[in-house]
Amino acid sequence: MKFFSGFSLKNEQAFFSDYIKEDDYSVVGFSYGSIKALEEVLRLLEIGQRVDTLQLLSPAFFQTKEEKFRRLQLMSYKKNTTLYMKQFLRGSFAPYGVQSVENVATKSEELEELLYHVWSEKDFVLLEQSGVKVEIYLGGEDKIIDVQEAKEFFKNVGTLTYIKQANHFLQSDVWL
Repeated sequence: MKFFSGFSLKNEQAFFSDYIKEDDYSVVGFSYGSIKALEEVLRLLEIGQRVDTLQLLSPAFFQTKEEKFRRLQLMSYKKNTTLYMKQFLRGSFAPYGVQSVENVATKSEELEELLYHVWSEKDFVLLEQSGVKVEIYLGGEDKIIDVQEAKEFFKNVGTLTYIKQANHFLQSDVWL
């Protein structure tokens, strides 16, 4: 299993141990890492490598947000990265308490990629034709992504698990 971390994070896969399929032919991504996981699966398929499952955990979904929102995010990040990241983590764990996670240095280009990524149904058709099972997990209390729009998009491209009271880290008060 290959895991792709969320924006500014590393080693957070323990938060998803109840969902992750641990085998040699699965690729998993959380949030921003979902974009990278999809890119990796498409690359692996192109070179004839076997992939059985792509798991997208709270995939970054901002394609329905207005340009004003994206510009504000980038401006805030560039103005005070530390404060931006603190607020980002608070939002990721809301409505529950922030938990300890490992961070890595980030670049504004990564945030820009995350904010401007457009998910394409064509990519998922290719995955289906290649026999790749796609699993998507969304939390109904996610304060980071546009959950309802993501739900509408992803319900058509794979098996969607919607956890009504879960946050961006797919945690709910049941798990805490």
